[in-house]
Amino acid sequence: MQRYICRDCGFRFSLNGSDGSKHAQKIHTQFLKSMQAIPYYRQICAAQPKGAKNLAAALSEKQAAGLNEAAKGKIIEFLWWMKKQGYSEATIEGRTRVLKVLIKRGANLLDPESVKDVIAQQRWSEGRKANAVKAYTNFLRMIGGTWQPPICRDVRKIPFIPLEREIDDLIASCNQYIAAFLRIGKETGARAGEIYNLRWSDIDFERQTIRITAEKNSNPRIFRISNTLIAMLNKLPKDNERIFHHYASLKHLRRCFQRYRKRAALKLGNPRILQISFHTLRHWKGTMEYAKTKDILHVMQVLGHKKIQNTLIYTQLVKNIKEDEYICKIARTPSEIQELIENGFEFVCQKDDMAFFRKRK
Repeated sequence: MQRYICRDCGFRFSLNGSDGSKHAQKIHTQFLKSMQAIPYYRQICAAQPKGAKNLAAALSEKQAAGLNEAAKGKIIEFLWWMKKQGYSEATIEGRTRVLKVLIKRGANLLDPESVKDVIAQQRWSEGRKANAVKAYTNFLRMIGGTWQPPICRDVRKIPFIPLEREIDDLIASCNQYIAAFLRIGKETGARAGEIYNLRWSDIDFERQTIRITAEKNSNPRIFRISNTLIAMLNKLPKDNERIFHHYASLKHLRRCFQRYRKRAALKLGNPRILQISFHTLRHWKGTMEYAKTKDILHVMQVLGHKKIQNTLIYTQLVKNIKEDEYICKIARTPSEIQELIENGFEFVCQKDDMAFFRKRK
């Protein structure tokens, strides 16, 4: 509702209210009274029985709102600055979201002590506080400021590694786009952003290979893919150069995936499925590759890491896998052998014209 200030009495009123008629003629013929000309002790916009705020309090709120507007403008500037610096879309989105939360909870981004106070008051995990400190440190770099950041110990947790059948159950519960997205993640261990940016030109259907353009300064890779994934990709419409253009952003795709994941967990009665994320497939791939080869350099190449320290975690994860549990298959024809090899089975032995294969559960 539009509120006006009377030049005679200094009170606010609306044209829809009972007091609007006696002021209506003055609205279109004279300038309204300025804020500076109104005595600070006058009451505004409140009936007397309900209580009223004085103008000084209203002005202080307006000044705070002005600071927030200035901070929001700086966030837009910060967003573009990170874009020019070459940060990934996920990093830009995450750090911008953190700064918006800090502003909403009372922080003044131009005052480092105010930001430290707000971070200290939050009941966040150490990892989330560390992310807030990184985001604000980047913001200060943009405006040329400095601060003494609070101590936040970024605790690294052991990632969850699901069973392969749980991943397959989840893939079977999704639509054709998200199912193909998850299958690519399972077979390549690529990051979600790398998969989302895939183009049809990155798929070689003749050689059954897929090229991964690296994110986060890692190495590009190329992988052989299975007949199952080829069939899933062939079902998708090729009406755009990008494979997953159906979703406006990776964030949109992730939200849709989370709905399918929740539905699958409820339908199958398996709450472990709720722990599977896009990045879980990357951890699963790294763990399985190390379990098969015991070659950390091979795993480093598969995942595109440039530092072996990032890959060493999979030597710990593989200890949780039961090495004596396998799925065994028998093949009698060349086509059956080819299919098993493409699905990740390894040859064990041959007897009486039968080839025996196995794969870890």
